[in-house]
Formats: sequence, C-alpha cells, structure tokens
Amino acid sequence: MIIRLTRLTVLILLLSIQGPASAEVGSDVEIPSEGISQDPVRIILYIGDGVGVSYWTAALFAADSLAICAFPVAGLVDTRAEPEMVTDSAASATAYSTGVSTYNGAIGVGPDRQPRETVLERAEKLGLATGLVATCAITHATPAAFASHVESRGMQNEIALQISRQGIEVILGGGRDYFDRSPGPDEPTILQSMQRTYIYVEDPAGFRAINMERARNLLGLFDTGHMPGFDEREPTLPEMTRAALTILNRDPEGFFLMVEGSQPDWRGHDNASLEEVVAEVLDFDRAVRAGLDYRMRHPETLIVVVSDHETGGLAVEGASGNSVKADYTTTGHTAQMTPLFAVGPGAERFGGIRTNSEIGRLLLDIVDRRTE
Repeated sequence: MIIRLTRLTVLILLLSIQGPASAEVGSDVEIPSEGISQDPVRIILYIGDGVGVSYWTAALFAADSLAICAFPVAGLVDTRAEPEMVTDSAASATAYSTGVSTYNGAIGVGPDRQPRETVLERAEKLGLATGLVATCAITHATPAAFASHVESRGMQNEIALQISRQGIEVILGGGRDYFDRSPGPDEPTILQSMQRTYIYVEDPAGFRAINMERARNLLGLFDTGHMPGFDEREPTLPEMTRAALTILNRDPEGFFLMVEGSQPDWRGHDNASLEEVVAEVLDFDRAVRAGLDYRMRHPETLIVVVSDHETGGLAVEGASGNSVKADYTTTGHTAQMTPLFAVGPGAERFGGIRTNSEIGRLLLDIVDRRTE
C-alpha cells in the first residue's frame, strides 16, 4: 500500500506532535501575538460539516493559500459518538457544545437523554453575547445542538421554539418554515414573537440594508429550509459571519459565536465533483478569514476551527501535471479523525489529538475562566 502525504497532512501531523508554533505557515494572513497569554474575551468556533483532511487538501491545491494555514496550533479530533465508531452531526455537535459524548441523533442531551448545558447557554448566563450562523436551516443538527435539548434531531419544530427562547443576539441561516408556525392555539407564530425583539430579514437586499454597527439583535432566515448551494447562496457565509461579528463586538463582556459551513457534507454524501466540494470549502475558509480579520483588531479573540466528522471517505489523487482527481469510498460518514486549527489566547490547549468532547470541555472552561 502506498500512502501519499499532502502538505496539509504533514503540517497537521507535525504540529500535533510538536505543539504550537510561533510563526505563520504558508499564508498571507498576519496573526498578532499580543494577548496570547490572556484569557479570551471573544470566542469564535467554526465547524466545517464533513470537512476532513482531504477536503482541506483539495481546497489548498485549488487556492494555494488558505486562511487556516495561518493558524499556529493544529491537531486532530477523534469524532466517535457514544457508543458508535462513526458519528452523525448531532452527536458530534453536542459533544462540542456540552463536552459530553452522546448517541447519534442527540441534540444537547447526554447518553441518558437528559439535557446538558451548552457553551452558548453558559456564555449567555455569564453575560456574554452569543450568535449562531449556518448555511443550513438553523434548526438543523449542528446549530441546534448549541441552543436546544431534544432526544432526536428530527424534532425541528421544538428546536425552533427552544432557540427562540435562548436570548441569542444573532441568528443567521435558513429554516424559516420551522419558525413561521404557532406553538399553540391562539398564539402568535414563533417568528412573530421573535420580531418583537429582533430586527428580522429574509432576503439579501434587506440584510445588506441593515446598519450592522447599530443593530443589536438580528434574526435572518433566508430560506424556508436550507440555504442554496455556494453558487446561489445569498448572503454568503463570509457576509453573515462579518455581520455577526460586527453586532456581537458591541457587547463589552465579549461573546461566543458558532459558525457552520454546513454544505461540504452534502457534497460528500452526493459524491459530488471535486470542483463542487472545493467551492463549499473555500466559502467556509473565507468565513474563517473574516474571523482572522476581526482578530487583527481584537487580538484577545480565540478562534477554533473543527469538523464534526468526515464525509464520503474522500481521497485526493495526483493526475497528469498539476491536476488532481478525487475518489470516494462511501456516501456516508467515516470514522476518520478530522483536523483542528486554533489561534488566540488559550489556543495551545487545543493542539494534539483530542476527542470532540474534550474540545467541548475546553470551550466551557474558557468561558468560565473569562468571568473569574
């Protein structure tokens, strides 16, 4: 058997073994060193759904420079669920949000099906602002796991109701149909109730017309279900990320923001062309770059980039000249470890090989230490 190591694979393995480095690696994004030893005030967690090492490798070959290449700390995540070897998005996101390994399909609950406090809820309780941004329905598995507690990811009506009651300052994604319904007889719809306290938009023009510097609570539901793919999606994930950061930045206590690039996973399930996969990953990477741009102005910000799992068993192969091709081994998820990147105060704690629940516990600990 011949094993081919890409530049990105070697980078991850070396940094996993050696720990954090102080210099940039192969990127034009400058990383400030100020404040590295301080507890973070602002936390951005990026989750690339389905994005394994090969996804990043293909994107790197296509773009030759990625925002994630600038991160001085890298590692690998063991994404297993409890008790399954292969996780789904719900179990993995719940592990990231609560620090508890749980069963596939679980949303914000442990193996005993009892609710577990999430890092977003802890942040809200301690006075930080919070945000959820995704290119799927905001009631879908990953964002749902940070703001609701149900036994099954399919309970999206209940998830929408719980999300509406969390006090989250910024919510951007799809899933309008789940909010445009009444929770009971003679009651307003969830959306009508939320419009009492949120600026609400559902189209790109309305979104771009908002003065984000003055907005406080923002709800954007840009599709009845999931948002379209990269080539038709408006607003883009980077646009939504920048808007969320502008609004959350106004809270002097700091914030916790989760941003999901939801659709690389779908391209993997479809065994789509490499071009389609790369387009979604590059869109996600541009959202990460928006976070790095923000951190240049606010070096106390911790940024962590992870994946919930790998999808499709994607293998990137060399072809003639500089061209590459890809093959898949499955249309489902795999048990592969996934890459992690971190920068900012406390970033060194995320390096090496860790489980997704360990990452969740670290995030909760950092939010707690922020308020000591």
